[in-house]
Amino acid sequence: MSVGPTRPEAPDVSSERRCLVIDDEPLVRLGVRELLNGIWEIEEASDFEGALQMLTDFGDFDVAIVDMPGPGRGIAGTSTIRALRERQPGLGIVAHGERPERHLAREAVSAGAAAFVVKSSPPEELERAVSAASRDGKSFVDPAVPSKVPRGTAVTKRQREILQLMADGHSNATIARRLGLSTETVKTHTKRLLARLQARDRAHAVAIALRNALIE
Repeated sequence: MSVGPTRPEAPDVSSERRCLVIDDEPLVRLGVRELLNGIWEIEEASDFEGALQMLTDFGDFDVAIVDMPGPGRGIAGTSTIRALRERQPGLGIVAHGERPERHLAREAVSAGAAAFVVKSSPPEELERAVSAASRDGKSFVDPAVPSKVPRGTAVTKRQREILQLMADGHSNATIARRLGLSTETVKTHTKRLLARLQARDRAHAVAIALRNALIE
């Protein structure tokens, strides 16, 4: 007597869909856990060393949510993303940023993140980001991130570095020393910045850059 094909058992989703949350803020990790629990098996780490230990203890994860910290915070988001991609090439990575800044999203994606979402966005955006990152070839950028820099305010990476050092109160000589440039090169960049941003002086250029989220 022939027996028809048996229906396969439903997979244990919690054991197959595993998410690693890396953030030095316990409340952030708790919020992500409460949002995704029941859909994902969640593990947490407060720093990269802890994340490596989780990979050693639990094996591969499907998704990692990585903090993209602001100034003065503990872990560096882009370096963590690169290291995770090197350790587990197939890992889907969500960069969890503090502000909806286009350059942060671009840096995260360049480092290897599949998605960028802002912590202040509605929870549904994080769910969409995680869902996208868990699927090969999918990408996601939070709708809160401006699609383009306002007209007249696009600057190069080097110019952004100079603007940031200006905002920190450094002189041209100090900026040149920190960036390994000549003072004349810094002066040339500054003149171009003032013209591009239509700024009256250095202080005005810094104010424009802060207003347009070009620097922190």
